[in-house]
Order: sequence, then structure tokens, then C-alpha cells
Amino acid sequence: MTSRHRARSIALQILYEIDSTTHRAEEVLARLVYDDSVEEATYDFVATLVQGTLKNLHQSDALIARHATAFPVQQMAVIDRSILRIALFELLNPSETPVRVCINEAVELAKEFGGDGSPALVNGVLGAIVRSWPEDGSSQ
Repeated sequence: MTSRHRARSIALQILYEIDSTTHRAEEVLARLVYDDSVEEATYDFVATLVQGTLKNLHQSDALIARHATAFPVQQMAVIDRSILRIALFELLNPSETPVRVCINEAVELAKEFGGDGSPALVNGVLGAIVRSWPEDGSSQ
């Protein structure tokens, strides 16, 4: 497992906890600081993913709602919703991660943590969102 995949996996677990409980992001991230197995670069990427995803919730949820009309965002499985939100944060913000890698990573997380239909849902929603972008590939 690459360090960036591991960071996405940890970020997913943190976002799942935040979405499922009343825990605050700062508290959950603070616990991670004391985990000796998490390197500083991995922690930094986890923190960027968690904070960025939470900051962009409304924008991400609006995109999900527009492209997953059969699955209302608040009725989606928490894990699927969290995976989509992380991927959208990466896709919508300048990053060195190519679009294809963002989608592949999201699908891998769905396979690892989601239900049987999660990989198809994640791939379908992200694919529809990316296809809706202008030809130049920008998300604007």
C-alpha cells in the first residue's frame, strides 16, 4: 500500500467517524498525531484531505446530488458518501494527482471498505461528474 493510499484510507476512516458521531475533526486528527505508525508526510496528507473535504462539503454534496439522482446524498451509506467527498476534494482542487488516479483510488477504497455495490456507485458518480466538465478537463 502506498503512503498516499494509506493516507486516503485513514482520511476515510476519520471522515466516517466524524459523519457518524459528534466528534470534531480536530479531536480525531489529534489522536492520529500519537500513532507512531503514521509518518509526518502521511499525517500531513491525511489532514489536508480531511480539512479540505469538510471545507468543501456543500460543493461536493451538490455535485453528488446532481449526478446520483437515484441516491440522495444523506441517504447514501456513510462510507460511500465519504469516499465520494474525498475524491471530489482531490478532483476539484489543484493537485498533482491525475483524474484517473483519483477515481481509481476512490474505487479501491470502495472495494476495501464499502458494500458490494459501492465500487460501481463510486465509479459511476465520479465518471458522470468528470464527463460533465468542459472539454479542457477543468472542473470550473
